[in-house]
Amino acid sequence: MKKVSRVELIKTLEQELSYKRFIHTLSVAGTASSLAMCYGADLEKAETAGLLHDCAKCMDVRKMQKVCEKAGLTVSSFEADSASLLHSKAGSVLAAEKYGITDPDMINAIRYHTTGRPGMSLLEKIIFVADYIEPGRFTAKNLPLIRRLAFSDIDEALMKILYDTLVYLNSTGLVVDPMTQKTYDYYKQIFEEKTIYD
Repeated sequence: MKKVSRVELIKTLEQELSYKRFIHTLSVAGTASSLAMCYGADLEKAETAGLLHDCAKCMDVRKMQKVCEKAGLTVSSFEADSASLLHSKAGSVLAAEKYGITDPDMINAIRYHTTGRPGMSLLEKIIFVADYIEPGRFTAKNLPLIRRLAFSDIDEALMKILYDTLVYLNSTGLVVDPMTQKTYDYYKQIFEEKTIYD
């Protein structure tokens, strides 16, 4: 399938997302673009992945499940009935099948923008962080600090987001997706090893 142009992509998302989600999407794309400029990443890829990161967010959960099933993606018990988790996987499928995205790095950036994963690429980190710090976000703990870190040390910002997310989920009794914990443990070990050898 031919890749959808930037203008057509934005027009389509405006029609398919709620107004609030569309504004968030534009903010994530803008923040991702800024981070890409800061770290020398591909600007077009960062903006496009930012635009598409929530492309499945307004779908019904059952439809998300079907999209993933049809594409052969495994859906864990933690994801099955959770739109907040499942939309990332469904979105990565839509990005490829509906919007013509073929770049594996962009697909992964969309697929893992909610939980992260061990060994994330720079683009994956950019989308993960941009989703958390975009200007429309207000409620997360330590946002001013994380926003500063995002433009000085994206790995430290990533670690702080993962840590704060786990603390929040555990304090509220919400289920923690194992991938989020696995991602945090992976980067925590890297940070500890870095500290030892610095």
